[in-house]
Amino acid sequence: MDKMWASFIGMGLMILASFVITFARIKTKGVIRGVLSVVAFVILLVSVVYMLVSIL
Repeated sequence: MDKMWASFIGMGLMILASFVITFARIKTKGVIRGVLSVVAFVILLVSVVYMLVSIL
């Protein structure tokens, strides 16, 4: 059951990262765009960790 929740959290974080990077590229410019891109990348890395935990 815990693996299921870990995979759901991982998928949700991937979706969130996708929305953040899309918003950053379409609606923002400059430093804010860079900050949002870094935040999206960090969220994506965390989601990868959750997905790996759900596999093991």
